Amino acid sequence: MSDPVPYPAPDGPMPDTSPALRALVAALEQRFGDGVQGIVLYGSCLRSADLLEGLVDLYVLVEPTPRAEPRLWLRLAGRLLPPNVYYIETPVGDRTVRCKYAVLSLAQFERGTARWFQSYLWGRFAQPVKVVWSASPAIAARLEAAFLQSGETLLRRALPALPPEGHVTDLWQGALRLSYATELRAEKPGRASELAGHGQGFFAAMTRALEPRLEGMLRLSDEDGVLSYHATVPARARRLAPALWALRRVQGKTLSVVRLIKGLFTFQGGLDYIAWKLSRHSGQMVEIPDKVRRRPLLHIWGLFWQLYRRGVFR
Repeated sequence: MSDPVPYPAPDGPMPDTSPALRALVAALEQRFGDGVQGIVLYGSCLRSADLLEGLVDLYVLVEPTPRAEPRLWLRLAGRLLPPNVYYIETPVGDRTVRCKYAVLSLAQFERGTARWFQSYLWGRFAQPVKVVWSASPAIAARLEAAFLQSGETLLRRALPALPPEGHVTDLWQGALRLSYATELRAEKPGRASELAGHGQGFFAAMTRALEPRLEGMLRLSDEDGVLSYHATVPARARRLAPALWALRRVQGKTLSVVRLIKGLFTFQGGLDYIAWKLSRHSGQMVEIPDKVRRRPLLHIWGLFWQLYRRGVFR
């Protein structure tokens, strides 16, 4: 493998020292104690640098101990299908910061960004993210190496399904679109284009960092300030790519449903969060029927089917 390269910084302002972020980190340290290894910020609050609007998205890497999840069956669920997702809120002055955080071990995270067939982790962490706390410089370095690995995994698996050449922005739009299609998403079409456009500088730097690791598969050229790519992919890989991504779509959407069900038991107000998120991203009002609140495991399947038929998610 080539020598390590630095992970590119996300575009835009970074909320490194905001009171809201400090309050969340302190609350999570209290929750996990010495077991917390690293905390990673991603999503819309990273892009806006405003943690008091919306719901903050964090990944918390922990030692796999009972303190991380006292309930045995949920610890087992977290091992079989990471991550477990929880909710926390904490006061910041006269306001409240609200956070959804996903918990898994650092070893799980490294496996997921390198070896998983599903794109759940390597699709997310090929995008701009930020280590906001780590137990040591060595763990911070491992996390940033996993972010780079995510980008490499995404491009290796996406390039056979994408045009052999074009602008780098188009490359990432196509790769993110493939990944997004493997999950139940409430966002409107064009989300991948929006992300790739917002993070042009980041994705250009990421592609340059990955070019040596993709030697023989990806070559970059820069003409008049326009960064383009040229991919060399075996014909057999191109023939297999549609089937492999079709399998990822089936697997990923199935696992999305299972993760949502698991979240009902780990996420305070999980049903209301699901309704809020689907309403926010789809533009359609989503309400949770009383029968679903009373017996979620029995009735939520019918609700999901109704929402799918309405086009609330795809």
